[in-house]
Order: sequence, then C-alpha cells, then structure tokens
Amino acid sequence: MTQKKKLATLCVQAGWQPKNGESRVLPIIQSTTFKYDNTEEMADLFDLKKEGYFYTRLQNPTNDAVASKIAALEGGVGAMLTSSGQAANFYALFNICQAGDHFVTSNEIYGGTYNLFGVTLKKLGIECTFVSQEASEEEIDKAFRPNTKALFGETISNPGCQILDIEKFARIAHKHGVPLIIDNTFPTPINCRPFEWGADIVTHSTTKYMDGHATQVGGVVVDSGNFDWDAHADKFPGLTTPDESYHGLTYTKAFGKMAYMTKLVAQLMRDLGSIPAPQNSFLLNLGLETLHLRVPRHCENAQRVAEFLAQDERVAWVHYSGLPGDKNHALAQKYLPNGSCGVIAFGLKGDRQTAIQFMDSLKMIAIVTHVADARTCVLHPASHTHRQLSDEQLREAGVAPDLIRLSVGIEDVDDILADIRQALDKI
Repeated sequence: MTQKKKLATLCVQAGWQPKNGESRVLPIIQSTTFKYDNTEEMADLFDLKKEGYFYTRLQNPTNDAVASKIAALEGGVGAMLTSSGQAANFYALFNICQAGDHFVTSNEIYGGTYNLFGVTLKKLGIECTFVSQEASEEEIDKAFRPNTKALFGETISNPGCQILDIEKFARIAHKHGVPLIIDNTFPTPINCRPFEWGADIVTHSTTKYMDGHATQVGGVVVDSGNFDWDAHADKFPGLTTPDESYHGLTYTKAFGKMAYMTKLVAQLMRDLGSIPAPQNSFLLNLGLETLHLRVPRHCENAQRVAEFLAQDERVAWVHYSGLPGDKNHALAQKYLPNGSCGVIAFGLKGDRQTAIQFMDSLKMIAIVTHVADARTCVLHPASHTHRQLSDEQLREAGVAPDLIRLSVGIEDVDDILADIRQALDKI
C-alpha cells in the first residue's frame, strides 16, 4: 500500500508527474486549442464520453495540474481553478442554485462576498439570508426554507478574524439536506482542512496565501465528493436530472463522486468562462511549492505583533485567535492548533482619523488593497474594501469603523514591530 503523502510533500510534488523525458517543472501550455486526428475523437470529448483537452476555456493541462495539487492538499476528489476568488464563490453556489432558490450564509464574510450574495445574486433571482455564526443552532435553523440549497461561511472571516465553528455549521447544513461551503482562504489547508470537520465544498482566493507573492489573481473550488446529491435529488435537479445540453446525461449517474465538479467545468465554465490564464496558474504553482514554509512564518510573526499590540496603551482592542484572551481562542485551539494566519484585526483609541494617521505614518508596511502575501500590509476596511456597506451592515459583518486589518508578512519581525512602533508614536 502506498503511503499517503504529507502536506509539505504535496505542496512540492502533487499535480504534475512528468513522464520519462518530460519537463521536470510544470510547463505553461499557453494554447487556446488542442489538435486531434479525426472528428470522432473530438466528438467524444464534447459529449463527455472521454477525458481530454480541446479548448482552454473548459480545461487546460497547466490549470488542471495546479487544481489537482490543491485538491490533494484539501483532501478533495477534484478542483477547478477560476479567474478570481470572487468567481470561485459564485461558481460554487451557482452550480447548485438557480432563480427561485435560497441559501444561508454567515454575515462574517469578506465585503465583496457580502455584496455578491446580498446584491448581485439577488438580481439573478437567488436570495440569501445572513445569520450570525455565533447564534445557536436553533436560531440558524430558522433561516432555512424549503428552497434553501446551501450554507456558507469563512473559516477565518475577512477582515474580522472570527473563527467559524465548522462542525456546528456542518450539522446544521446536513440536518437540512444541503452542503456546507467553506471559504478556507486565510488558514489554507496547511492550518485547516474543512472536509475533516464535515464541510462538503471548499473555496479559496488563490490570490492570497496560496500564491503568496501578489503576482496573480485567482480562485479555486474543491469538492470533497462526500455530499450525497441523489439522497436529496429533489433539491438538486441540475445534478440529478438529465442535462439536455449534453444529450440528456445525468451527472450523478455518469460521474458519481465527480458529479459536482464535472457539472462545474462542463456546464458553468463552458458557458461563463471565468478561467485563469495558464501563465497565472504557473505562478500560483510556484507559490504553492513554499506554502508549507511560509504559513508557519506568517503565524509566528503575527503572534508576536498581536502580543505587542495587545500590550500597547494606544491600542483599544485586538482580535487574533492566538491570544489566550481572544474570544475565539478555544475554537482556534480546536480547528487551528498549529496557528491561524497572519491577519490581525485591531483598533486604536481615538477616531477614524487616528487610524488614518497611523497608517499614513507607516514606512515599510504598505497600504494596499490586498492581504496575505509575503509583504506586511495594512488596510482600513470601512474606508476601502467595505466602503459600500452602511454602518449597520459593517457592524453585522463584524467590521467596526475603527478596524484596521494588518496582514503580517514574512519579513524579520523586529523590523515589522519597529515600523508599527514609530507609526504609533506619531498619533
């Protein structure tokens, strides 16, 4: 029996297995199309009777190798790369929702996702109900309707840094016969594998830690293969009834545990086309090769910074689950025993202008609309990423007006602390 590879080995080796004489490094197949010798071979590909490549909008060897690596890291049966994390969340839900459907989501989610769910999907006839992830199971149960198709949450919320009780959410979802979809961007599979706690589908913005160097925008959807779509066939007709665009093929009958992923690629990506360029996937793969080395350093540095902030009299509050006094510390010990991520949420004593003055005084740490890469960076969500939300919506999403999101990088922590200290001295 072959020994199961550890995460560090999968980061480096999974996805691309070159044959004799082939490129040792994953090649960039920068081609839109692929040649075949006869019509029948290509016809079989279009009818999903055979696997292969014919057009990069559906599948590409470079993209597929990287998707396979991420599936291995998460412990899933398959994965599909998308052109952004936002696209990944859209595809994950739209694959099982249509006009007239409904889903439930934690309100502790990224501002862009909040808007996607609450505004844009509503225009497509898909409604969602936002719930507090800290509410009781009984309270969250009340949000479900007969037409509810999924439950959604973030392992670690962006930017509030709240930890999701994955097992609780999985129990609720499965009680109602729907899958639990988890955005696992911040901890990455190095620090948390949601499938092991009952989640069914995982998404990532690969733009963040997976890439780690801010060189490409991307996303991924990973399926555990564990959700029994046929057991709830009436809820998921797109998977359990014939697809006329493929001559009446039924995904669950034809593809078993790969039903969800096959529909995702063959139907949604075919029609909507939010693919990453092979060049971007190549860059993402370079980041994945060091993910297991970078994530522990991010956590180590962030722990030091969080402890410093918590002890500074000019700081009003700090949210970082690695701090023993943090309200999420117990959940973090359960789900994230090796560390959470490098992102810290904190507020300064004063007003909004105090936060702005602090950030404008930083020298090495940059103000950027990004998070979770090798360089330490900072953002004021109420002024930037979440500025489309009202004050009430901000509070519901766990974003205080004074919240500063600090993404601690992998530089020397003493240099990071020195820059924070000198900026604090200027407020």
